[in-house]
Order: sequence, then structure tokens, then C-alpha cells
Amino acid sequence: MNRYQRQTMLPEIGESGQRRLAQARVLVVGAGGLGSTLLSQLAGVGVGYLRIYDDDRVEEHNLHRQTLFTMQDIGQPKAACARRALNALNPECRVESVAKRLSASTLAAALCDIDIVVDAADNFAITWPLSDACQARGVPLIAASVLGRRGYVGGFCATAPSYRAVFPHLPTCAANCNTAGVMGPAVAAIGALQAQMALSTVLGLTPSPLGCMVNCDFVNWHFTCFRFDDAPEPTEAAVPFIDVQMLTAEDCIVELRSHEEAPKSVAPGVNRILPLQLAEWQPPQAGRIVLVCASGIRAGRAAAELKARGCQHLAIIAADYLPTP
Repeated sequence: MNRYQRQTMLPEIGESGQRRLAQARVLVVGAGGLGSTLLSQLAGVGVGYLRIYDDDRVEEHNLHRQTLFTMQDIGQPKAACARRALNALNPECRVESVAKRLSASTLAAALCDIDIVVDAADNFAITWPLSDACQARGVPLIAASVLGRRGYVGGFCATAPSYRAVFPHLPTCAANCNTAGVMGPAVAAIGALQAQMALSTVLGLTPSPLGCMVNCDFVNWHFTCFRFDDAPEPTEAAVPFIDVQMLTAEDCIVELRSHEEAPKSVAPGVNRILPLQLAEWQPPQAGRIVLVCASGIRAGRAAAELKARGCQHLAIIAADYLPTP
């Protein structure tokens, strides 16, 4: 217990709380900027088991914010590098690294025997299906997002409303760290908040971080917190995100990207229909319509348009976030 004596001195933790941490099984989705900070925090305090999903490799431009990695890690899988770094930090923490991108068809395996999920992917095409799966299983979800010098972190599902209850609509643009930039300390601060929310949830501390949202504005130095315990779940069934493995022969696949943008679509035999042409298209009377675009935003808008025309059996594929074959 020498390693943990400073935290076990806290009456809300003690030796019993330390045992709870040692028995906790945590899924962390993403080992990038948010993940680099929160993973080292979770391993450092003695979380017993971490399962990491990330299919990316370390690049030099990652290092200003992904402090779990070094120059020697460039070109290597982030999941494997994270496991190596965490084993060096705390050999008592068992780390399972999965060098794959989490998607709708792999959610069940990823969530097997997991007590709490920390979403550090910062990608709504992953967060929405992850929230749906956590809500169905009663598993807590700690999700965060950061862009530039602003971000948020919140606790969802289990005893709290789902992510969709707070964010019922897709964003209007697909800006991310790669396209709009981000500051490393802002990412680290929000990643640390994620870790604290996850640990407080595992320890059962009150008030619970589940049902709580913290907004961090490092531009104007403005920080707000609000609770959403009574936020109603959407009454209308959400259009699910799926991946290629979930397609069937009966699906009508609508590719919303042009040939120039996507010369090769996600599957053969797709219907190429640009968003402006959708109003003139006659959808099939039966079967599922699967709408494909890069981020999921155009597909979400198309799904809303088709729903208004009476189509109910719909799904979305965000092609940029599909796992690599």
C-alpha cells in the first residue's frame, strides 16, 4: 500500500476504496490526447484492469498533447505503446491493448465484463453508439470533447440519462483536432477531469458525477457545471450508426459522397445520390436504407429528410471512422 498511501489517507477512499479501485475493470476508447492523461491517472491510482481500444499510430504532431508517448514511439501502434508505458508506471495494473477502432459491430466484445467506460475518442460517430450500448447494459459512460481551448466532460448512462438525452442532434460540422487545432494543456485538463469522474464513479462518491456536465473555456477562463439528472430521453427512435460488417444483402445503400470525394464506396452496388438530389429520389418501399457519408453529418441530415417522408428503417455509416479492413 506504500504506492497509494497518500490517497488512502482520504476518509472517502481508505483501504476499502483502494480495493474497489483494484477490482475495477475500465474500458478506455482512444489513447490520444485525452487518453494519454486519463490512462496514466487511472493506472497511477491503482485501477486493476484497463482495456484500451485505438487503431492509430503515434505521429510526431501528436506529441505536444499525447504525453504518454515519446519520440521513440513514432510509427508504432498507440495501444501497444500505451500498454508499455502504463506497465512501466504501475505493474500492478493489468492492461489489455486492442489495436482496433471501436465500431458498432465490436461493441459487445469491447464491453464484456466492463464496469465503466471512458470515451476518449472525441468522435460523435463513436460516442452515440457507445452511449446506446452503455445505456442498454446499465454501464456508466464518462465522455469528453475538446477543440481549440474549449471542451466539456460529462457522466452519462447507468443511473443518469444517456448522451443522446443531452445531445439529441448531430453537430453541424465535423471539425476536430486535425482540422481545427487544439492546445495540449486544455486536452490534459479535460482528460484529468475524465479520470476524476471515472474514479469517483467507481468509488461511489457523492454527489455522483453521473448526470453532471462540466464545461471548460480556457479562452475566457470561464468554467460552468450543471446537472442533467432529469433530462428526458428522446422519444423518437434514433437512427443507429452501423459499420460494414452489419450490412445485409437486403439493404439499400445510398452513397451521399460524389465519385470525386469517394471513388470507392463502402460496398458494391450502392446508389450514388448527392444530398441535393435526395428530394427527387424515390426510396424503396421495403428494406433498410443505409446512408453513407464521411463523418455522418450529411447522412444524419438525409435521414431526417427521409423520416419526414415516411421512411422509418434507416441507418448511418460514417465512412471516415470505419475500422481498417
